[in-house]
Amino acid sequence: MDAAPNTALIDDLIKQRLDELLPQRLEAALEKRRAEATPSMTIIATKGTLDWAYPPFILSSTAAALGWNVSIFFTFYGLTLLKKDISGLHVSPLGNPAMPMKMPFGPDWFQGITWNIPSAVQAVPGFEAMATTLMRQTIKNKGVADISELRNLCIEAGVKLIGCQMTVDLFGFKHEDFLPEVKEYVGAATFLPMARDADVSLFI
Repeated sequence: MDAAPNTALIDDLIKQRLDELLPQRLEAALEKRRAEATPSMTIIATKGTLDWAYPPFILSSTAAALGWNVSIFFTFYGLTLLKKDISGLHVSPLGNPAMPMKMPFGPDWFQGITWNIPSAVQAVPGFEAMATTLMRQTIKNKGVADISELRNLCIEAGVKLIGCQMTVDLFGFKHEDFLPEVKEYVGAATFLPMARDADVSLFI
């Protein structure tokens, strides 16, 4: 006579216990999955000057070294960073009026001075070439890798280099103008889903 009530009581206890355990187990399983997942990052590189070439390559090589999956989408002037020869990159002082000018030579006190260069002076013919020379010397003095080295690090680390096909068409480039490591030339419609699904997505 008591079998039915006991069964019902046991069923209630089991259900109550499952209600307590399932959320905990689900959260633990999700946390484990998040911990084991490989982070991903996408970068949109839009600028092709010497100074603006550093952020995408530094960030992507660092992320790749940490084991992340990284893709860089090179579009408009950023596409020139995929050319086989990038030894002629320049800085653009007029494009960045806040850029500090410091001299890479002389005593420490002299090198520590930040020179405020008026925009009118920055527009003088030859100033961009001078600024580029000073920047290259500063990079060398500080032991910072040049852009070609950083780009090679990215390639060796498996960073996915993606060219913008629209930019290729717009500027009359050919795929042969670029590194053979560039395996894909796509449009925004192809890249945007990649950026949507990435853990980190940056515009540079």
